[in-house]
Amino acid sequence: MSLDVADFILLILAFFVVATLYSAVGFGGGSSYLAFLTLVLTSFFAIRTTALLCNLAVVTGSCYLYYKSGHLSLKKFLPFIITSIPMAFVGASFLLKEQVFFILLALALIVSAIALIYQTLARYSNFNVKKYPPYMSYLLGAGIGFLSGLVGIGGGIFLAPVLNHMKWDKPIVIASLASFFILVNSVSGIGGLVASNSFELFWPEVLGLLFAVLLGGQLGVRLSIGKLSAKRIRILTGILVLFVGIRVLLKNGLEIALFS
Repeated sequence: MSLDVADFILLILAFFVVATLYSAVGFGGGSSYLAFLTLVLTSFFAIRTTALLCNLAVVTGSCYLYYKSGHLSLKKFLPFIITSIPMAFVGASFLLKEQVFFILLALALIVSAIALIYQTLARYSNFNVKKYPPYMSYLLGAGIGFLSGLVGIGGGIFLAPVLNHMKWDKPIVIASLASFFILVNSVSGIGGLVASNSFELFWPEVLGLLFAVLLGGQLGVRLSIGKLSAKRIRILTGILVLFVGIRVLLKNGLEIALFS
């Protein structure tokens, strides 16, 4: 094991908490995995690969439970997926400079976190689902798919605030779409890493991290489906995402750019 045992245990606990919180609102946790991994790993490629694999472990179980509960509609989600898969592959194939990668990730996370917190605190007296032309789903899937591949996460954390703002559907349906979106884009992103020869495993510690996020993900999605403290979980998750975004910007983006 390349990590100190105490550090590894703390990392496992952190990943478990992140997976629980993020999966409760339909996310995989990739953004926070990236932030935590930068504290212990030096390989940029291993960080991206590990985050995507952990994303995949969380949302695979989430999608299964959402499907069983009747919230995951493949027909309704297909337009987003058709365009996001190839664009996530293209985005992951880009070999960005490290500081550019972290600055893009941080800015995207900060905006998403603010949107998530605002939407959770805002009270809508009448929630009416709005109808949009079909091409909107294809455009959103393509744009967010490319961004998710570029920064190495599934993209659900970008898609969900946009759809909630648009009142595209009920929050639980949007959460299930976010999970499914993350699932397919994580697979596509991993394919892009393999194609660009930048797939690198953090072995054997990755097995412990995958087990931790799998357990956390199962707990979180059950909280989501059971509607237990959903508002508090969303606010707490938004605060965590905001903290991660600011930390990544200051520590991994601007600091690298200043001293490189």
